[in-house]
Amino acid sequence: MTSSAPIKARVFRPDPEFPADPPLRVTRPVDVGYQGAASALVLSSPHSGDIYPASFKAYSQLDPLTLRRSEDAFIHELYIDGPSRGAPLLEALFPRAYCDPNRSAYELDPGMFDTPLPPHVVTESSKIGAGLGTIARVVAGGLEIYKSKIPFAEAERRVETCWRPYHNMLEQLLRDARAQHGVALLLDCHSMPSVGGNNMPDAGQRRADMVLGDFHGTSCPARLVERVEGYLASCGFGVARNKPYAGGYITQHYARRDQSYFTLQLEINRDLYMDEAKIVKSAGFARVQRAMTGLIELLIASATPDFLQG
Repeated sequence: MTSSAPIKARVFRPDPEFPADPPLRVTRPVDVGYQGAASALVLSSPHSGDIYPASFKAYSQLDPLTLRRSEDAFIHELYIDGPSRGAPLLEALFPRAYCDPNRSAYELDPGMFDTPLPPHVVTESSKIGAGLGTIARVVAGGLEIYKSKIPFAEAERRVETCWRPYHNMLEQLLRDARAQHGVALLLDCHSMPSVGGNNMPDAGQRRADMVLGDFHGTSCPARLVERVEGYLASCGFGVARNKPYAGGYITQHYARRDQSYFTLQLEINRDLYMDEAKIVKSAGFARVQRAMTGLIELLIASATPDFLQG
């Protein structure tokens, strides 16, 4: 489970405004005093980072609130009970608009840069076409982020100081889980706008409360998806599968069922737990957090060789 992008010889440092190097947080069960063995479940929150360095804001033509439109705001807090139940939680501290871990390492729009891109860069994909490559051109809603073209060195620094450490840590957590339990199960944790955007197949339509993504039945057993769907429905949520989100790069890349790695993506409708316009928690936050704690417990119980491989 390694990236196809070449490892760079140059040494990069993250923006000094990030509180950690690398700019991510991993909370393991031991960090919160959990006494049992860590489970085979790993939680990933790649889009909930909310630290916007001044250097990034200087490149942008958008106000701070608009820049946050692409955030999966507060998602990491909905899964805060994971470590106390035995599941490590990995969070990006950097925002998705700055660097997106749910893309391949160098998936870039050549029109964003002031020089031609090197040969190892992927310059054509559906995500690039939508303006949502590894370095996004737009925020949710289609608003252009940048005032002018940016240097490729800026993109390279973000990839090497944010994207790569995130995936190195995620790979380590999954390897550790499989080594201890024979299997590893990744839940990739996301949120989605309550209504489909203009560039989406469900434009203008109200979305389900929860969307499960198993990349059309390939990333984990159907019985796991059915178990999760049944649990969420029992909590009173409307659930859809793979529409409009079937699973992004993380869900696809880490699904190695022949090697006992399994993945599932969960998208939560934002208006269940927050005011989408103001990006503040709503009264529904506690209900969704309780439901996610129950989901974590269900997934830990399900993350066994007998259930996932049988």
